[in-house]
Amino acid sequence: MTVDHALVKRFRQEVGDRLAHQRRLDQASGLTPMSGEDERQFARALIAQVLEEFARGEIGVGRTPPNAEEEEALAAGIHAALFGVGRLQPLLDDPDVENIDINGCDRVFVGYADGQELMREPVAESDEELVELIQILAAYSGLSSRPFDTANPQLDLRLPDGSRLSAVMDVTVRPAISIRRSRLGKVFLSDLVGNGTLTPELGRFLSAAVAARKNIMISGSTNAGKTTLLRALANEIPPAERLITVERALELGLDQFPELHPNVVAFEQRLPNSEGQGEISMAELVRRSLRMNPSRVIVGEVLGDEIVTMLNAMTQGNDGSLSTIHANSSMEVFNRIATYALQASERLPIDATHMLIAGAIDFVVFVEKRNDYAKGGRLRRFVSSVREVAGVDGRVLSSEVFALSHDGRVLPNAPLSCMEELAHHGYDPGGWA
Repeated sequence: MTVDHALVKRFRQEVGDRLAHQRRLDQASGLTPMSGEDERQFARALIAQVLEEFARGEIGVGRTPPNAEEEEALAAGIHAALFGVGRLQPLLDDPDVENIDINGCDRVFVGYADGQELMREPVAESDEELVELIQILAAYSGLSSRPFDTANPQLDLRLPDGSRLSAVMDVTVRPAISIRRSRLGKVFLSDLVGNGTLTPELGRFLSAAVAARKNIMISGSTNAGKTTLLRALANEIPPAERLITVERALELGLDQFPELHPNVVAFEQRLPNSEGQGEISMAELVRRSLRMNPSRVIVGEVLGDEIVTMLNAMTQGNDGSLSTIHANSSMEVFNRIATYALQASERLPIDATHMLIAGAIDFVVFVEKRNDYAKGGRLRRFVSSVREVAGVDGRVLSSEVFALSHDGRVLPNAPLSCMEELAHHGYDPGGWA
């Protein structure tokens, strides 16, 4: 049956606006956000409502409303436009797909879990259609509509399945999109021990560190698995605690699992509108989170001036906070933080930043990714270093308590100053190297 795409587009807009309005009402009322499945069910009810209103309007002006078959086709089209991703969907449905890079509608490169990277079929008929698809996703993903056009050529958002999408246009010859899959949504430290990301002892250590409310910064390169480890650490937090997450684009999704975290508030950075108004920055959201009675604050990824606010929060009684940062080693984290702090509005000098780091961060965990040629080049992700912050003396003092040995194993490397506290939370070290 031929579907009237103009009607689908119109009704998708109406349903999307009503859905976004309900999200805002829920957030303002302090209600737990709808799960993905609840939101889809609610959207179906909204679709039926909109179609019924349309049919009544058609009858009112003397026109024939859609018959049952036409209405069903319209409903399916609206739902697909809201929640589907068109020809990208088969790639997102493939559990072996890790990354999707699109350099124009017909240059699609797919990276798989076994290390392969293959070129796949086009995902749209034209670059214009590809941009329109991304605009639809941007309009109805996250807490607020995110523009993607000539005036706003950059976009970051979380897809309905939890994957991360980053898109640019007009600053590239053709629109370019990168999608990083979230293959492990509900993930635990035991899962990461099982797949080799953590050794069993590291798993026990990190579990005890979370229970002891240690502030942990997870570091690593792009696509190393920082967010997956952050989710696993967050899932060690007891259900009774109130969590507030702060992200540039909603990604962690801790609120999707109320059985693990029934009391979660997810903050998302808001970009300015076309007039440059209405922006709410990450730093502002971190400050706001401290007024929301958090047990712990979790900052999805530190990329700028929010670092000073976050470190201040960690030193003001919000113990047990978690965050991630890009870095090439566990030691480099301190310089990276100092660079961000220097660029912040506070313009903290390096020595002041090092004092702040020493008072705020307990452990830095470094996640590494390597091609394991012994297993056919398969990409391997694993925690290769853990540093304990010990103080400050002109610079941050730290000791590498877990390190990569010459034979490729990650072993205890130095005594822990908080050993007694971690032991109280169940950590029993296997011995020091």
